Formats: sequence, C-alpha cells, structure tokens
Amino acid sequence: MTELSRRRALAMTAGGGLALALAACGGGDNRQGGLNRRALGGLEIPDSAPAPDIPFLDADGREVRIADFAGKVVVLNLWATWCAPCRLEMPTLAALARHFADNADVQVVPVSVDVGDTATTQARAFIGENPPLSYYAEPNFRLPFAFGAGGKMPQTVLIDRLGRTRALKVGEADWSGDEAKSLVQALLDETALA
Repeated sequence: MTELSRRRALAMTAGGGLALALAACGGGDNRQGGLNRRALGGLEIPDSAPAPDIPFLDADGREVRIADFAGKVVVLNLWATWCAPCRLEMPTLAALARHFADNADVQVVPVSVDVGDTATTQARAFIGENPPLSYYAEPNFRLPFAFGAGGKMPQTVLIDRLGRTRALKVGEADWSGDEAKSLVQALLDETALA
C-alpha cells in the first residue's frame, strides 16, 4: 500500500467514525418535545414561544385571537383561494378535524388571508365544501409573517395547550395521515411544563 493510499484509508476511517459518533451522541435525533422534525416532509420546530397575538375574524365577523383557544391544541392553517397547494391540502385538514371531532381539546383553524368581496365569498364557499371546518379570515395578511415563514403559503402552525408555537409546516402536507395525527396526539399527551 502506498503512502497516499494509506492516508486515504485513514481519512475515510476517521470520517466514518466521526459520523457514527455524531449519530450516537444525538446528532441524528430528529425529535424535539415529542415532535418529529421529519414528519410531513419536514417541520420547523422553533423554541417554544407564545403564539403571536394578532386578531382575525370568525365567520360572523367577530374578532378572535389564538389566546381564545387556550387549553386546546390548535392546528392553525393560513391559506388563500389563489394558492393552489392551500386548496389541495384543505380536504386533508378537514379529515384531521373529523378524526379529532370527539375531542374538544383539538381545534383545526383554517384562516383565509383573501382580500376583497369576491375572494372572501369564494373562500367561505370553499370552506363550506370541507366540513367540519369553520371559516376564519385575516385580510390584513399579518399572520403569514408572524411565525417566521415570510408570508409563504400555505403554512400550518401547531400550537400547544399553553398557547405556544410548537411546530411550523410551510407548504402543502397531507394532514389526514398517521404522521399528522401523531403530531397532534403528542401535543395532547404533553403535560404542562413547570
């Protein structure tokens, strides 16, 4: 074996050992607080912080805040009728809501950021096609920038019973599958941290 071959072999062995050590020490851990970062094609899991206090409207035009859902796990979805991926994932959010329909501690909250009478009418009709979801609106487009996603759509935010932002999914996801149900269940199963 030549000196160059020996050095290459040593470098490859050392590199492989380092990768193994990192994985063993938690470098390969994709869980945080019971939430799997790889779920749904990749979640952003920020440091737990109170969800922003930005008002939005319910179907009757009354002001609502995330704090109004205190004590519940909230799946907050920000969407618009002009966003094709938003429309594609909405039936899966409806399926998630149906799955947890008997659990008063889970609330799926789709918030339309559509602006204008025509778009608002279309958004209401579209939500009506996806029971048991309720219509919510935030026409000032503040919520899509409040969670660090820079206004990208769709975005879905998981909020725990204490009103803390726990996970963010930017882009379309299948919320009807076992991964999504497990994420919500993990937040339901948590006990409040002292």
